[in-house]
Amino acid sequence: MERIAFKMYLKSGCIAEYKKRHDALWPEIKQLLSNEGVSEYSTFLDEPNNVLFAVQKINGTGNSQDLGSNPINQKWWDYMADISVVNPDNSPVTEPLVEVFHLD
Repeated sequence: MERIAFKMYLKSGCIAEYKKRHDALWPEIKQLLSNEGVSEYSTFLDEPNNVLFAVQKINGTGNSQDLGSNPINQKWWDYMADISVVNPDNSPVTEPLVEVFHLD
């Protein structure tokens, strides 16, 4: 199993709404991620900078960043676009992070 991490960006003042939407994460999104081998997906917040740090375990060839062509994922992007910094296709602007230390 591999771990990946990346950053995403919230628009100012949208922290509570981001949390609310993820507390009610759609079952279709949960199932899609599970089907793709994504597990232990966590998002952490750097609140002063509105930066989200995401980490997930992947068991397979893809991860959440590889689901852009999936209609369920595209619908989620559209739903989140008003509170996130996004690309023209409403995908979140992300920056991959390189693991430099890990302790089991």
